This record gives sequence, C-alpha cells and structure tokens, in this order.
Amino acid sequence: MKGYTLIEHGLITSSMEDYLEMICRLSEENEVVRISTLARALHVKPPSASKMAGNLRAQELIEFPKYGCITLTELGKRMGRYLMRRHELINRLLCLINGTTDELEEVEKIEHFLSPRTVESIERFLNKVEAAQ
Repeated sequence: MKGYTLIEHGLITSSMEDYLEMICRLSEENEVVRISTLARALHVKPPSASKMAGNLRAQELIEFPKYGCITLTELGKRMGRYLMRRHELINRLLCLINGTTDELEEVEKIEHFLSPRTVESIERFLNKVEAAQ
C-alpha cells in the first residue's frame, strides 16, 4: 500500500516514476543496473540519473551505494512492476481504440495522471473485450 500512497499523494514525481519504471525494466533484463546504463536508456546525462537515484533512495525504493549498482528494494520492485503494468495496460487500451500497434508517445503523456483504481478498471475492461473477441 505504501507504493500506492506515494503515487496517489504525489510523494513521487512523474520523473521519479519514469526512472523507477526503467530501473525495473533494466533489472529484469540484467541483474546489474548502473547509472550509465540508466542514463543511456532514459536519454539523460549520468549526473541527472545519479541525482534522481538519490531521490529514489530517499523514498526507500532503491539501494544505491556510492559508485555502486542500483538495486530495487522490495517496495521498489512492487512499485516498478505496477508502473510497468500500468504502462502496458494503457498502451493496450490506446492501441485498441486507435487501431494501432504502438502508442508510446500517448502513453507517456497520460500514464502519470491515472489512479490505481482507474488502472484496475482498464485491466478489467481489456480482459472483457479480449475474452469477447
């Protein structure tokens, strides 16, 4: 619940969400996530990625020792998975209603403004539509 509280009460910014989502994606691909890798993936400079990692560490979402690798805390893993799921669900919904195969730009514009309740409703809707097809 703490992760939802952080999101719902604005305790993490949309930029922090983007970083956490990317850290989670990179963690699934590799066991090691370095600042340089994160910076490249998000098209930012390493000092910016390092600063944001410090902000995520302050929220207890990641562990990030000085000059070390980034690892997700249990809370960070749960939130990161939620953020990835939210992204995927919104992409699926927009592709369905727009008749496209990828809506990355649109997803990036709106994903931070949806409540967990709305994300759950989107998932139920998509499951009903897909079951009916």
